[in-house]
Amino acid sequence: MAASPEKTTLQNGIRILSKKIPGARSVSMGIWVNVGARDEQVTDNGLCHFIEHMLFKGTRKRSGFEIAKQFDAIGGQTNAFTSMETTCYHAKVIASHTAIMSDVLSDIFLNSLFDPSEIEKERPVIFQEICMVEDNPDEYIHTLASQSFWGNNSLGRSILGSRENVTRFDRKTIQTFFADYYQPDRIVIAAAGHIDHQQLLDRMGSEFDAIPRGAGFPNRVTPSTCAQVDINYKKLEQVHVCINTRGISISDDNRYALSLINTILGGNMSSRLFQKIREERGLAYSVYSYASSFEDTGMFGAYAGTDPHQVATVIDLILQEMRDIKNQKVLASELQNAKEYTKGSLLLASESIDNQMVRLAQNEINMGKQISMEKVIRKIDAVTEDHVMELARNLFDSNHLSLTTLGPVKKKDLPKDMVYL
Repeated sequence: MAASPEKTTLQNGIRILSKKIPGARSVSMGIWVNVGARDEQVTDNGLCHFIEHMLFKGTRKRSGFEIAKQFDAIGGQTNAFTSMETTCYHAKVIASHTAIMSDVLSDIFLNSLFDPSEIEKERPVIFQEICMVEDNPDEYIHTLASQSFWGNNSLGRSILGSRENVTRFDRKTIQTFFADYYQPDRIVIAAAGHIDHQQLLDRMGSEFDAIPRGAGFPNRVTPSTCAQVDINYKKLEQVHVCINTRGISISDDNRYALSLINTILGGNMSSRLFQKIREERGLAYSVYSYASSFEDTGMFGAYAGTDPHQVATVIDLILQEMRDIKNQKVLASELQNAKEYTKGSLLLASESIDNQMVRLAQNEINMGKQISMEKVIRKIDAVTEDHVMELARNLFDSNHLSLTTLGPVKKKDLPKDMVYL
């Protein structure tokens, strides 16, 4: 049985968490910062992601090549990602190489040079990343849908930023943002696997405790939703459709019910959308629902890619399923199946060392405490048919509904008399 998580808060506010997992031969570690794309100003958009790239490009002790070579030499895996609210630098190694992993991760986080020549080299790489997203319509539609739904709020901007911004970013801009936003009370170090908490503190505590406290963090602005139809014409083989409505914050007590609504509506192969649109009608290869939750708000949505001649039918079918789930109680058997699917997915994922590390960090950042898997299972089991319908009625509202399309479709091709929700 895995030990309970251990936590130490350094004097400057940095939190270090670990979870020892008996029988594990590896260690997964992440340095998390509760800073993401929604914390950027318009002129800064894309800066968090640019910094994520630059932290692997050289320190006072190691060149970018030496960083990559050192991880490869120990068979380690390392990467980073930027989201709307967090940035994470993570790695995984066999337990005997934990000291090396800790040293390299600490070095890139604390001592990166942000060398101007490396910035110039990385700029076109990020341009290509932007192009890659724009060339994948089933991915790019979600960027457009967020813009439609959140409007001018920072949640509606691309994590990658604009080409204009990426062109402007220089060493001073990067260093200033890093110093202002990467504050100790926003940093969480999490590790799971064959790890000893005291050894983790000994390896990383003193170096990270030397980071001075920041001057405070700007409040995030909670956005309003934008109810609109946003048509983006492009010559493609398919029309890509996103229908979005209100969601909930990541700490909302209704999150368990929403996860079950998502599963029932479009979360797996037996879901309503998959069965009605793909299996029964053959109108789409890819169709699903999803929930995006943030510190103070959220978005729920459904996606489908379909033939241009079938787009009106697919939109109507999605909206009909959303209406049904808010106006009619789900069957007890359907809800139970959704519960078993959700619990099974969570428990299977918990067998991953990486997922254990992620849970440690996300619980700390989002909840301020650890929530046991046993409690999560109890909360899922406690959701009732009435709870599902009540939450759907609160969220699935025409006043907050946004439709975004990408592909060879015009307004005349959409449902003529769209009765939303």
